[in-house]
Amino acid sequence: MKVKVEVEKKIRIDKYLSSELDLSRSKIQKLIKDELVLVNDKIVSSNYQVKDKDEIEIKDELDYEINIEPEDIDIDVVYEDDDLLVINKCSGMVVHPAPGHYSGTLVNALLYKFNIESKDKIRPGIVHRLDKDTSGLMLVAKNEKTHDALSSMISKKEVDRHYLAIVDGVITHDTGTIDAPIGRDLNNRQKMAVTDINSKEAITNFKVLERFNNNTLLECILETGRTHQIRVHLSYIGYPVNNDPLYGKGKSTSFGQMLHSKSIKFKHPRTNKELFFEVDPPKEFMKKLENLRNETTK
Repeated sequence: MKVKVEVEKKIRIDKYLSSELDLSRSKIQKLIKDELVLVNDKIVSSNYQVKDKDEIEIKDELDYEINIEPEDIDIDVVYEDDDLLVINKCSGMVVHPAPGHYSGTLVNALLYKFNIESKDKIRPGIVHRLDKDTSGLMLVAKNEKTHDALSSMISKKEVDRHYLAIVDGVITHDTGTIDAPIGRDLNNRQKMAVTDINSKEAITNFKVLERFNNNTLLECILETGRTHQIRVHLSYIGYPVNNDPLYGKGKSTSFGQMLHSKSIKFKHPRTNKELFFEVDPPKEFMKKLENLRNETTK
């Protein structure tokens, strides 16, 4: 569990974490005493004064302390049966709660609308995730058996996931494969990076669908599912996802990266029936495409 500090003036770490995580100061102090709290990768004491941009790592799940409330939030359900859901997640929605952000997430909405049987208090039903500003299709399991089955299928590459991405720059190759391991960025803990240090295999295939004056529309197919994988890989080869606030070139709008999970295909873990779903990108994505096409024809 990691916390990025945002404060205007210094404050004791036990007081800061108690407020951010809704935990007692005594609980925080015990974690610090047990050396389970690191600041910028260093052990600290309870009277340490945190400052803006500090990075705090808590080596404790704290699940038993967190009470996630169901919330009546609109979500787009593409498919539902007794075992699973297929959700069309809107851009801007966080998938599951994290330190300092326990409401307004997809999980809060799921708990309100569905009976999700799960031992995981923080991510009930979540088989795989999409970044906050990535839109599109996600699988959700309604019970532990289905969760285990779907997780296994994803790890065995038996779930076919296709994404649409508008990238900056014109890619001349019609197809390509990016095979580069991804791990935590050593200089910025909020980012991932292509690295050989503490990394995992990551493979992204892409196909050019359309070229514009200074951009390219891609279809990306995941073979692995690392954090920020498509965004990291495309930035690594010099064609970052358009409007990406973390890996892009320059400023971005509040909408975030032009990345959309457009289709998913898999065999139902209980019936073995093949299921396929596809959804269009949000209007902001389509508007960007329209503008690029208009600029290209001029």
